[in-house]
Amino acid sequence: MRQDARENRERILAAAEEVFGTQGAAGSTEEVARRAGVGHATVFRHFPTKEELIEAALLRHFDRLTDQALAIAATPDPATGWRTLLRTMIETGTTKLTLGTMLPAKPSTAAIGASDRLKAAVSEVLRQAQNSGAVRPSATVEEVYLLIRGLAQASATMPPNPETLSRAIDIVLSGLSQPAA
Repeated sequence: MRQDARENRERILAAAEEVFGTQGAAGSTEEVARRAGVGHATVFRHFPTKEELIEAALLRHFDRLTDQALAIAATPDPATGWRTLLRTMIETGTTKLTLGTMLPAKPSTAAIGASDRLKAAVSEVLRQAQNSGAVRPSATVEEVYLLIRGLAQASATMPPNPETLSRAIDIVLSGLSQPAA
């Protein structure tokens, strides 16, 4: 793929994540094209159907979080990295949920693979944060995912103001922290 085509594809996916992640089914490919700064035909040249565009935006979302988690796992400060990753996953969780609900009930192999890679990377960051003493050792990735989904679902249902969501994330992080001896 030519450089300009790759750049167009990336702008389209970023716009699709924003448009469909915030507007859901009411979002349009025309709006995606407008925000990406490309023609409508360019969108369909890259993604022949709206469903393919939405799935690609969801895969991009998973891949970006996975890249962030892997970068955090490579840093010397697991506690700060853990807090940053969890906050990002909760704050972007409504987008993931909205994109996911727009796809068929049975996820594609690509979506399952991307989700599994993300969970493995999150598990590694959690393990490192636990080993550093920042997170209680009894916390599991399944429990963490439940907390992320809970706040993301609540935010998708009735969007809180950003300050309230930030405080709620602080409470979750505090609850996951290693109790003082």
